[in-house]
Amino acid sequence: MIIERTIGGTCEHPFPLYPQLVETLAAAHLTVPVERNGTVAHVLGTCAGYAYADTNTVTTMMVRVGFERHACVRISQTVDAMFIFSTAYLVQSRCGRVVILCYRGTETGNLVNWLGDAEVGSESSTLSLSDGGEKVRVHAGFHRNVRATWWEVLRELTFAVQGRSLADHAERVEHPLEALYVTGHSLGGAMAALFALTVSANSVHRSLADRLRAVYTFGQPMAVAAPLPQATHAAEWKMFRHVIPRDPIPALPPAQWGPFVHFGQEFRYVNGEWQRAESPVAQLASVKEIPRSLLAFFAPEKRRASWPYTVDLHAPHRYIAALRPNHLLTEFGD
Repeated sequence: MIIERTIGGTCEHPFPLYPQLVETLAAAHLTVPVERNGTVAHVLGTCAGYAYADTNTVTTMMVRVGFERHACVRISQTVDAMFIFSTAYLVQSRCGRVVILCYRGTETGNLVNWLGDAEVGSESSTLSLSDGGEKVRVHAGFHRNVRATWWEVLRELTFAVQGRSLADHAERVEHPLEALYVTGHSLGGAMAALFALTVSANSVHRSLADRLRAVYTFGQPMAVAAPLPQATHAAEWKMFRHVIPRDPIPALPPAQWGPFVHFGQEFRYVNGEWQRAESPVAQLASVKEIPRSLLAFFAPEKRRASWPYTVDLHAPHRYIAALRPNHLLTEFGD
């Protein structure tokens, strides 16, 4: 287990992108029904995209969006033989009111990640809900990666609830945790969904469930098997899944591997806008579509547009660009 801690600095013009970001996040998602928030989506999408980098990069980007002088913790666990490559970032606002939990997604060049993504598991791969009453079948590889860093993540969040600094637990922050946001891209999104599902459905995690404002995922594959039990409804209304059409990953795992489904609210990027979908993305009918979507990446642009799926649309920078408001600078300042 590797744990790294750092403190973000302050930013210079033209940053921050959102000068009142902490106040915005602390005030968002307090009413029911919960509505998607564009600022929240952009900030969490940026965090999810840069979670593929190192701690210093995540810290830099979070400062640029508006988290000046924040505490950042990176928790990672790698066990190649078990297809575990689990990394979680926790970003705590300087005042302590807001924490973002961000799971890193599948790394393109890491074979262990891809093997873990493919390990759907058997009927015995279950998650206990409602204090052990209901159970739901889950994707074994995704679930194992959540469990690999589970206790350390919970420990850090417990300190945040107690009003402790995640940079140094001996130090206090101005406020205890009020608003928890969970996010991730690709595999990271599936891990975020499973984390929220576990926390929301069990009373032992009530203190965190009460503070969980929303879960925003980007290009997330399916993590839960059909049919969905009643206990998933506790997390559904806080779940916002973002899908760029023709991104193949949200349609995985394929139907040949078992009946998996999405839960929560789905938003698709259509005609330059994020629109709520009437129905969730369906599973790929055949595993054969996976190599076809990879080949589409190398096809000429005009030909690529006619393919039903193309893996280049899954890239995190595609989601960050689609999430950024038109009037706003990029995270690079242009």
